[in-house]
Amino acid sequence: MRRLELVLEPAALAVVRLPADAPVPAWAGLDAPTSAAAVSVTRTAFELSIVAPAERFPPDARAEGPFRACRVRGALDFAQVGVIAALAAPLAAAGIPIFVLSTFDTDVLLVPADRIAAAVGALEAAGHRFVPA
Repeated sequence: MRRLELVLEPAALAVVRLPADAPVPAWAGLDAPTSAAAVSVTRTAFELSIVAPAERFPPDARAEGPFRACRVRGALDFAQVGVIAALAAPLAAAGIPIFVLSTFDTDVLLVPADRIAAAVGALEAAGHRFVPA
């Protein structure tokens, strides 16, 4: 696996869990452009999960975070293998948990905000490089 260029996004994100049959709430902000690293809505038969800027969530929401996002820079080929493994392995070795999002173009790792310095260090030690957005 080649070494990856990563962008550290500035916004604090959180992940909220809602019942599977819940409507997507307006505060998720899906109807407006965002400057956040990611806004993601995933529905399964078991839950509705929303990733969005932490300040959007109501105080009574069942949420985890804050997280910081490390985004793989550029578009990834669908045939490319081992991207998540190349990023997750050094973080796992450092004892840093992650939450992963994938889009059509790229992958985004959410790292607990209070562990971001250690995560950056572990990823750089593994040969990955952080670049400006």
